Amino acid sequence: MITVDINNQGDFTSVNEAINSVKNSNDEVTIFIKNGVYKERVEIFRDNVTLIGESKDGVIITDSQYALEMHEDGNKKGTFRSYTFLVVANNFHAYNITFKNESGFGKNVGQAIAVYAEGDKLSFKNCAMYGHQDTLYTGPLPKAEKETGGFRGPTENAKRRIVHQLYEDCYIEGEVDFIFGSAVCYFKNCTLFALDRGMEINSYYTAPSTYEESEFGYVFDNCILTGNCPKASVSLSRPWRNYAKAVFLNCYYSDQVIPEGFSDWNKPEAHETVNYYEYNGKGPGFTPSKRASFSKILTKEEASRYSMERVLGPDFK
Repeated sequence: MITVDINNQGDFTSVNEAINSVKNSNDEVTIFIKNGVYKERVEIFRDNVTLIGESKDGVIITDSQYALEMHEDGNKKGTFRSYTFLVVANNFHAYNITFKNESGFGKNVGQAIAVYAEGDKLSFKNCAMYGHQDTLYTGPLPKAEKETGGFRGPTENAKRRIVHQLYEDCYIEGEVDFIFGSAVCYFKNCTLFALDRGMEINSYYTAPSTYEESEFGYVFDNCILTGNCPKASVSLSRPWRNYAKAVFLNCYYSDQVIPEGFSDWNKPEAHETVNYYEYNGKGPGFTPSKRASFSKILTKEEASRYSMERVLGPDFK
């Protein structure tokens, strides 16, 4: 095990230095990070890495890059070069770590990703992610961009494939589309905290771009959907692409969730293609009789097909 300690009581003082010290790309690597604020942009491009923090509140990886900032190539950075923490790999696991992008509200800086997660069999457990617009990106990208240069970043030319990710006992905070991407993701026992930006619709918890051929997209099981927004000013989801899938099971909704639950992003054609489902909701924001016509309340039998094992696959570890 490699130990990182910002106070120079370990093998390295930087998370990046610890990752880069491993020369054999096939080795399984465990890195223990002691409490401290690590002001660095971390990038992981190798498989089989596990990061274990000493404590979630004590280990903080933070940076403040953002989409409207100019890149050295003369273009704005854009969404996908704004990350604090990036993992483009398979079999990655993180425990007890806080990830932050401290750039600020999207109306001022544009998108600013805290965690850029692309790969199969990725898991984040007991972690926290803080940002504003586009806090957590769950890659891969959609299959086609809508404007030239829109996907400029580390995986714009990567193979588009269906991958599986787990987020368990995590806290995720943001405003516009703050969980987005094409991965199949299971969120278990997580808290989603929406930030007030003084708008009629203050926040969108999710913006999936699920592939048409993917049976599953985002599944939220026993999660809390809350925030600091006024009543009825937050949408559960809107479709970044037309086949978006987001399922909410056994979740608690604060009263800031809009009565219709979901938004269509002015895409009426998506009404026939999205899978926006709920089951056994609780709290003042769960108003099934007022939900959008393109969403659905599942029966117990229908909800049972969204078990973690079925969504992520029996070999997910």
